[in-house]
Amino acid sequence: MNKIVKNTLILSAITIVAGCLLGLVYEITKAPIAQAQENAKQEAYKTVLADAAEFTVDETLDPAKAADVLLEAGYAGDDITEVAEAKDASGEVMGYVITVTSHEGYGGDIKISVGILSDGTVKGIEMLEISETAGLGMKADEDEFKNQFKDKQVEKFSYTKSGEDGDDKIDALSGATITTNAVTNAVDSALVYFQNVLGGSAQ
Repeated sequence: MNKIVKNTLILSAITIVAGCLLGLVYEITKAPIAQAQENAKQEAYKTVLADAAEFTVDETLDPAKAADVLLEAGYAGDDITEVAEAKDASGEVMGYVITVTSHEGYGGDIKISVGILSDGTVKGIEMLEISETAGLGMKADEDEFKNQFKDKQVEKFSYTKSGEDGDDKIDALSGATITTNAVTNAVDSALVYFQNVLGGSAQ
């Protein structure tokens, strides 16, 4: 019996020490990880709206309201997760960076930032999180695909498998229609939010 008690006490002590060490490691790494994530986000902002001097995150974003707006427009598979106001060097609002999480990816959620000027021009898109199939869906994170959205002023995008022309047409990735659809819908969701909540329009 004493041996059982002794072993139990030893195991309990090990568990307590391990828990304390894990907590300590978490506290030590929490700030650097958060800073790295913030740096990555700011880098994405600058990628999609390179001319902006500063970005201010909209703390009043209501995810439920945003979801309702997207649902009404037919985009039930996307969430608006963050909106940042972009200002130029003179402090004037020049556009927005809208972050969308798509739940329609083939390999899981796709998180994307979309830079939109105040006149409705999409200046660029950047993947924040993507885990699609290598050589197929992951090509969505290559410039050849992403640049199809760049400098386009349209109400919405749609993808094509036939090479159809038009500023609103996106060439689908070969063998990755699901990924193409997810990314295109995510960009369109950002445009819907911009047009219906932020007061913008595709002129």
